[in-house]
Amino acid sequence: MTKAEIFYKDIGDYLSREEKLKIVSEGKSILNPDLGMGKLNPNEHGDWINKRNSLFDDYIPIEPNIKFDVLSQSFFNVHSLGINTNRDAWVYNSSKNVLEKNMKTHVSFYNSQVEKMEELLKKNEKINIETSKDNPPDKISWSSSLVDNLRRFKTAKYEKDKIHIAAYRPFYKQYIYTGDKMIHRRGQFEQFFPNNEKNNLIICVAGVGATKPFDVYITDLLPDIQLQANGQCFPLYWYEKKNKVQGGLFEKTEDEYTRHDAISDFILEQAKSRYGPRVSKEDIFYYVYGILHSPDYRKTFANDLKKMLPRLPLIEKVQDFWVFSEAGRKLADIHLNYEDRDPPKEVLINGKPLPKSPFPNAQVIVNKMKFPSKEQKDTIIFNSHLTLTNIPAKAYEYIVNGKSAIEWVMERYAVITHNESGITNDPNDWAMEHNDPQYILNLLLSMITVSVKTVDIVAGLPKVEWYWNDI
Repeated sequence: MTKAEIFYKDIGDYLSREEKLKIVSEGKSILNPDLGMGKLNPNEHGDWINKRNSLFDDYIPIEPNIKFDVLSQSFFNVHSLGINTNRDAWVYNSSKNVLEKNMKTHVSFYNSQVEKMEELLKKNEKINIETSKDNPPDKISWSSSLVDNLRRFKTAKYEKDKIHIAAYRPFYKQYIYTGDKMIHRRGQFEQFFPNNEKNNLIICVAGVGATKPFDVYITDLLPDIQLQANGQCFPLYWYEKKNKVQGGLFEKTEDEYTRHDAISDFILEQAKSRYGPRVSKEDIFYYVYGILHSPDYRKTFANDLKKMLPRLPLIEKVQDFWVFSEAGRKLADIHLNYEDRDPPKEVLINGKPLPKSPFPNAQVIVNKMKFPSKEQKDTIIFNSHLTLTNIPAKAYEYIVNGKSAIEWVMERYAVITHNESGITNDPNDWAMEHNDPQYILNLLLSMITVSVKTVDIVAGLPKVEWYWNDI
């Protein structure tokens, strides 16, 4: 049997359905020489289309082969998927009070199911746990990990100190409950954020196979797995309990935890040899954040970044390293402190500049923000009382996880009721519980400033001639 051959015709981009069908009908047969068919051959990676750049393999991976490997020849020595709850409507909410109520209900009902299974087991040793458990959607949301605990008759306890603030989606904070048995997959976040007092910075990129164009996001909060699509997260530090390790001479010990650097010793030594002894691991961390914003890098390795986690060079020019590092530091500051940016002076509210005094509380309640039309994005209808106009087009150029930062705020800061559980998530609760009724309006204005500043910083990044990284 001979191997099949695959031929293709490149018809270009942005054609309508009718235009594509016309090309097919006029061609009549793939044997028609006028079609200009080309033969499709896979590369060494097995890519038939969207082929990877062979240069990418010569760069340094950001992830280690083995997590927590201090000898890893990578930028980081640990990484993790974002937190995967499998019951988002239950364990996330804008209101801490609502979240506490929901989780007490969920934990209590789960424990009642453990009791029920124990009683049924006494009557029938061959009981099928899966089919015997109750599943009222307003009382519980099962996951495979929670069912496994049910099979072992393990009860859960409600832990009031396990409520944290998380980054659920870009520029959208939520309370999260991480208590006993209620998170499906925790990843390494017990080591990244062991408690509310331990600080950290996390660079998040999309996981392998993501369909959206590559981008990057930084947070100092627990990141959800979909903060970036199936996101992989790279920390500045990781923490270990002192009773498990003997802290080294130069490691910083805080309370019962020892703090470790997540940037590898290997990459620090490589960077120092190229850029001088004053390079620190923090400089490298921000270098990573800076270069991952490079439009040249993203365009050159677009196909690779859909199929692999980033690999990065240590850039040839010393000056370019420091420009990327400083740009990464500036971008991190803007993205981490996004709530504190001054509102853009050119944006008007109801045709006037933002007043110095707050609006009445009733005028800043949000149900769902919207554009007047899909094409008119210089205007946002905040609610029936307030309309923002004169929004610069440049602000929509800052894209993260598939859409503009402004549109993330518009989408997520809306009142949503989960169909199955009936749980309502009202972002106005966040504003009220933080004694800041105008929080959402101020956030939207701040995000316009953040977006414009991000676009400006990215435009100033060095143009790089990509090369083989000899280490």
